Amino acid sequence: MTQKRDLRIVFMGTPDFAVATLKALLDNNYKVVGVITAPDRPAGRGQKLRASAVKEFALEHKLTVLQPTNLKAESFLEKLKALNANLQIIVAFRMLPKVVWQMPTYGTFNLHASLLPQYRGAAPIHWAIINGETQTGVTTFFIDEKIDTGAIIKSETTAIGPRTTVGELHDELMTIGSKLVIKTVEQIETGTVTTTVQPHTDDLKTAYKLHRDNCKIDWSQPLNTIYNKIRGLNPFPAAWCYLETDDKKPLAVKIYAIEKQEQEHNDANGTILSTKDELKVACQGGYIHILEIQLPGKRKMNVKSLLNGFQFSASAKLL
Repeated sequence: MTQKRDLRIVFMGTPDFAVATLKALLDNNYKVVGVITAPDRPAGRGQKLRASAVKEFALEHKLTVLQPTNLKAESFLEKLKALNANLQIIVAFRMLPKVVWQMPTYGTFNLHASLLPQYRGAAPIHWAIINGETQTGVTTFFIDEKIDTGAIIKSETTAIGPRTTVGELHDELMTIGSKLVIKTVEQIETGTVTTTVQPHTDDLKTAYKLHRDNCKIDWSQPLNTIYNKIRGLNPFPAAWCYLETDDKKPLAVKIYAIEKQEQEHNDANGTILSTKDELKVACQGGYIHILEIQLPGKRKMNVKSLLNGFQFSASAKLL
């Protein structure tokens, strides 16, 4: 019988996605000696300081929490060393300096929400859907000096349905990922872990950081490209575009739930066609039916609610 190592784990993460893994570690009775997360940040209209999801969960379970602003600061490194961890686990945190990831005896591994080497970067779940992938997954790997390039430990694959949104895939990968981390820890615990060098490929797809410009809808693109982009950004951070109606200043609107209709037509791209309970937009090869939308300063609403109080002119279009 293999003798198990006595693991002392430091966990690093910030958003909800990471909480599931931290919970799984505690549920499986692993010793988490410290949690590293982002500093509290201003949020909401009042800009009050808000703790990360990981911090809130960690404090509820009486875990030691550190919130460094500088991962190379001597004060932080001394506190990290004092935790005497021999394994570090990273889920949705930030790039670590070498002095941090080299610290524990059994290494530092990361959970990444893609099938590496594809979709290295900040937003792998979003870009898999935006690019129309039919499968993705999660990967654990030991950290090295570059971003998401370390030796792979384990991976798990899952399908992406034709209607799947990023919110749905996020939650699925969060659960699959937490289970994969436990399997990885079990191998490290028993000294049976094996790794595979990430394969070199010329057709790498990158998970670029999302920002306002790459979340904007281009209504001149083909139907499926627009459809995948909107569902790949629903519900966060949400695809957006300008609504132009009459001679008023265009409104920046966010679009959430949609359906697509493949159909040849002669309507100009971005043309809005509406009835009392339907709103559809023309693009190459068909129409996007908008089911949920958000106007500036308003809450997200279904289209029937919008059409009850908002009249579209004959010249209205999305830009």
